[in-house]
Parts: sequence; C-alpha cells; structure tokens
Amino acid sequence: MNSKKIILGTILSIAIFTGCSKDDSESSFVSEAKVNATIDGVNEDVFKIIDDQFNEQANPIGSGKSTEVVSPYLPSCATVTTTVIGSTWTRTVVFDNCTLQNGNVLDGTIIVSGSTNFDTPSQTINYSFVNFHHNDILIEGNRTVVRTIQSTEALSTPHPVANMDIDMTATFPNGNVYHRVGNRIREMIEGFQTIHVWADNVFLITGNWTTTFPQGTRNTTVTTPLRVEMTCPHIVSGVLTIVRNGVTATLDFGNGECDNEATFTANGNTVTIILGN
Repeated sequence: MNSKKIILGTILSIAIFTGCSKDDSESSFVSEAKVNATIDGVNEDVFKIIDDQFNEQANPIGSGKSTEVVSPYLPSCATVTTTVIGSTWTRTVVFDNCTLQNGNVLDGTIIVSGSTNFDTPSQTINYSFVNFHHNDILIEGNRTVVRTIQSTEALSTPHPVANMDIDMTATFPNGNVYHRVGNRIREMIEGFQTIHVWADNVFLITGNWTTTFPQGTRNTTVTTPLRVEMTCPHIVSGVLTIVRNGVTATLDFGNGECDNEATFTANGNTVTIILGN
C-alpha cells in the first residue's frame, strides 16, 4: 500500500463512523470485514479441495475419460487415501504443513465422500475435518456440497454448479471463535472441459451467510458475483454487502486485476484494506 492510501485510511478511520458507539467504530468494522474475508478464503480453499477430490474420483487418471496433460491441484506433501465401501467412496486428505499454490498453509485432515454412481444429474458430496488448520486457524464442522451440471444466467453452456452448505467454526490463534452458517454457490464458467488441469479454471461465486462474532452476528450477501481465477491467489472482482448492527457496508474486490486489495465502504466513505496472509 502506498503512502497516499495510508494517509487516506487514517483520515477515513476518524471520519466514517463519527457519532457511533465504540462497538460500531470504523476500525472494528474494518477489522471484522478482514476476518470475514479470511474465513471466505478458508471456504474457498476447502471447496477447491472438495471439488478436486470429486473430480479425481469421478475421472481417475488413466481411465480414458480425460486425455489432457495432468496438472494436479494438491501439493506433493498432501497424502490421499481412497476407500470404496459398497456404493460410497471416501478420500481422506492429510496435510502436513502443506503450502497451496496461493500460499496458504494447511495442516490436518479433510475427509470427502460421495456416491460411486457418477451418472446421476446431481451429486451430494460430504466433507468433514479432523484437527484441520488453515494458516493456524482451527476449522471444525461437517456439511455437504450438491454438485450439478446445468445452464445458468451466467453461462448457457451446461457447466458445473456447486452449492456448498456451510456450518463451520473457526478458532483463530488469538482464541477468538467465529461460527458461520449459510450457502456458497460456485459456478465453474471456464476450464470445465479440462478436468485435470486446475490452472485454467474460473469460477463465479454467489450466496449468503451469517457469521457469529464475539460481538454478535454479521450478515453477508454477494451482491455482485465474486470472480475467482485459479491463476490468482485472490478474488479478482465482485462485491459483498455486510450488515452489522443495522449498518450496511460493502467490500469491493476490484475490477479484475490480481491484487490483495479491496475497498471497504460505509456511509459513503471508503478505506483500502489489505487481504490475505
């Protein structure tokens, strides 16, 4: 961030919530927006792993279903164990302080499972965590992802659409605990023709969720679809609307450039914040 942005941020930190209570101060709202974005990053990485494991199970390398050059998503330090019992497959992914392509460090286990019948129009994928940490944040919970192939307003060509049911608890290293429930709908609008190549994937994300902070609940809605490009470690565009104690703010991720900045706006005033590790 350059000096002009730092000065602007300092001025706005005084101006935005003048007259509000201490709990509604701009600085705490901005801090909460950054926590929200951090948990969003957890959700995004978890979904990428779930989707990757589903694709590996449904279209195994060497099966003849896919002929493109393989470009694996998981780092080599991740260990995957697969079991099939009856009509259910289970993939147990163990991370040992593994660094993903986006720089996030994972430790612990994610368990992903589903039906071996991949010909049905809808697939329900289960996921859960065992002592799983994302950048030293403990993640707990278990839920489902419903995956379909369909046409949407965003793209008329049938493409993967996944609805991630969220019920997740995040315990930060400082001891703060956050609980999130809601849904995150993720459309793969590019790259779905090349199953085993992750780098060409592009997603649009919509949905809404409620996050319980130590100070109360905050409601978030995607008002402009978030665009995620696998070649970039950050969301490149899209807008979230956040409601906190009756005050509405927006978090805008930009116009498509790959950077770690977002603009937080409330009461007509804007602060540039830095996201990520």
